[in-house]
Amino acid sequence: MKRALICGISGQDGTYLAQMLLNQGYEIWGTSRDAQMTNFHNLVTIGIKHKVKLVSMALNDFRSVLQALTLCKPDEIYNLAGQSSVGLSFEQPVETLESIATGTLNLLEAIRFLGLPVKFYNASSSECFGNVNENEADENTPFRPRSPYGVAKAAAFWEVVNYREAYGLFACSGILFNHESPLRPERFVTQKIVSAACRIARGSNETLYLGNIDIKRDWGWAPEYVVAMFLMLQKSEPTDYVIATGESHSLLDFVSEAFEYLDLDWKHYVSIDIQLMRPNDLGIGLGNASKAKTQLGWQANYKMKDVVREMIKYNLMNK
Repeated sequence: MKRALICGISGQDGTYLAQMLLNQGYEIWGTSRDAQMTNFHNLVTIGIKHKVKLVSMALNDFRSVLQALTLCKPDEIYNLAGQSSVGLSFEQPVETLESIATGTLNLLEAIRFLGLPVKFYNASSSECFGNVNENEADENTPFRPRSPYGVAKAAAFWEVVNYREAYGLFACSGILFNHESPLRPERFVTQKIVSAACRIARGSNETLYLGNIDIKRDWGWAPEYVVAMFLMLQKSEPTDYVIATGESHSLLDFVSEAFEYLDLDWKHYVSIDIQLMRPNDLGIGLGNASKAKTQLGWQANYKMKDVVREMIKYNLMNK
């Protein structure tokens, strides 16, 4: 039985990944800064918390990382931890850099120090690319991040490359474009939109306040994206992959799709709040996952409209 350690198991991706690996027959360990106090709501929601071994680990504390890896002795490590909000990274840039860049470095150094024959996956982000205009970003597209979050993810990406090339570690990064699911918290704009639209459909007399609705993103389905993570660690040689749908849609498209699905006209319920505008937002996000399709046999089946509808269906059935 293979053993996987998922750092950040309580988040959207960590939860879906744990579910998928359990179905593959893995023994799953998951980390949180304080595993005794964390409620692991997502794991409870999909009914797998009792199947997972949970351990406390602070990624910015090298000793804590060493202890967790020594206890677990994993075959695979999935690093999905760290501050996950682009917007919040402007308010907490130091925490963002420490939790992502320093946390990734501590994991890599612990693997090297302990001499573990482990395969390591790092969650990178399309935010590393910055604005690509109408061009599809692939593995050869230069990084030009425009947020503290993107800067931290770019630093972590190059740490992985460095340890792979300098020490021969099996370490790779998935450069994932936006991917959503019902497990997203409402501080993410996609869940904010879906939740508000569903409340309005139930009779709520509220206004949905949004920032820049002209931004475009490549939105995919999180349960599909964790499959790509798994496939990367099953290869004989490590390398990095862009994971995306290859389609870009505006936030206005997302809003319109959500309200239209509920037979509502979004114009009656949505208002723009300039206070929600980010200091330096990306105009367009668009990814080219052809390498993943060729080498991993992976491609996105769910596109933006499918994601919106699945999130709404879940909300209507469970809220």
